[in-house]
Amino acid sequence: MLDRADVDTDQIIPKQFLKRIERSGYGEFLFFDWMKDPGFELRRPEYAGAAILVAGRNFGCGSSREHAAWALEDAGFRVVLAPSFGDIFRANAKKTGMAPVVLSEDQLTRIKAALEEENELTFDLEALEIAHPNGLRIAFEFDEFDRHMLVNGLDDVALTLQREDAIAAYERATPARIDTLSLPLA
Repeated sequence: MLDRADVDTDQIIPKQFLKRIERSGYGEFLFFDWMKDPGFELRRPEYAGAAILVAGRNFGCGSSREHAAWALEDAGFRVVLAPSFGDIFRANAKKTGMAPVVLSEDQLTRIKAALEEENELTFDLEALEIAHPNGLRIAFEFDEFDRHMLVNGLDDVALTLQREDAIAAYERATPARIDTLSLPLA
């Protein structure tokens, strides 16, 4: 649980770790500066291995670095629950395969209280429900297209490849506008 407002992408993954182009290996630098503090929330042993991050309002605000979503995903987070998100972070999270879920303050308060009893949540994107062993059930809304993408493990390329036959048929039936075979070599 990271109950802080306005956690920006610079805090999620500091700029000095953005020199690589691959998407993996960023998890070890997640909240790098904050992790130096022994009292930092995510250093608590009961949060080790968590896949769901309960966060404060405006999570992922700030710069548009997709590395923030990559770092969270690489550290094992699959879901972030918050009252609001930075727009670009939210889009990047979905493209990374994470579910950024907007919940009301009341819903989050109920989840936090349940987590004080037992630190366990179940997230069901197909049923659009978050459950706790004490019987708490929280329904949430999620964009249907984004839900389809995440439930089926699709990214933009995989989505396009689902239409590969239709694309090939179109290309066979549509003549090229320019004969690229006759262009002079430079």
